[in-house]
Amino acid sequence: MRIKVPATSANLGPGFDSLGLAISLYNYVTIKPYSCQSVSIKGEGENRSRLKVNNIFVSIFNEIYQDLVGKKDNFRFEFENYIPFSRGLGSSSAVIVGAIASAYHMANVKVTKQSVLNKALEYESHPDNIAPAVYGGFTTSVIDEGVVKTLKKDLPKNIKVVMVIPDRAMSTAHSRTQLPKSYSMKDVIFNSSRVGLMSAAFFSENWELLRSVSKDRIHENRRMKKMKELFEVRKIALANGALMSTLSGSGSSFFSMTYEKNEQKLIEKLKNRFENFKIVSFDFDNLGYEIIES
Repeated sequence: MRIKVPATSANLGPGFDSLGLAISLYNYVTIKPYSCQSVSIKGEGENRSRLKVNNIFVSIFNEIYQDLVGKKDNFRFEFENYIPFSRGLGSSSAVIVGAIASAYHMANVKVTKQSVLNKALEYESHPDNIAPAVYGGFTTSVIDEGVVKTLKKDLPKNIKVVMVIPDRAMSTAHSRTQLPKSYSMKDVIFNSSRVGLMSAAFFSENWELLRSVSKDRIHENRRMKKMKELFEVRKIALANGALMSTLSGSGSSFFSMTYEKNEQKLIEKLKNRFENFKIVSFDFDNLGYEIIES
């Protein structure tokens, strides 16, 4: 079998741990029955030898597969990784979702996407990345009694993603330690009101609202202090056609959304200022993970 799983951008400003969307940047994994367990990696991580020995995808796959079929079988795993590590693009969620869906497929057990999403919650405690990795599009999600409740909106072709990917990583675990243990009621209301209106703006395709509703008082600025260039990324993006510009997950990448007609102008402005950063555009992904060969 062969599976592809999209990159994701989570939080989207005020939607901390709840909002996310999928973009057309993918990791691919081919899995074949084999005489022994074997791993090959191309692309991201190909120079990290430990990933061939201690691979999270393989560990999750084996755990679920053995639970489903009651025995251990050997497979060859061939990874083609295009989602950067530790850049706020959902690389860990792509691994988790891909491993779960693949294990069910190789065990010849039918599974719904909702079941894959709920299983993924055992490995990733919040749904902002795993939901769009499963369903694609824009997703707004909550966890209710251990079950992910989510709604998805397909995104049109006339809006694009412009992603600024810095040359250095930001640790999600470390960035969470920079956040306070409690927040003022004023800041919580500021964010919760914007999460509600942002979700409505996406579902109604009222893109002009996004600049106002993508502001955040919970996490973004605190995280961005570790890489102060990101404040300027946001300023330049919003001044040059971005409908919204937010820290992607916990960073270090920065997500901007723009009309197709403004895409090249925005890319050029950002490239002129940030020569050491990778600046690329993508379509949105509306399908989530796909098993493309079996």
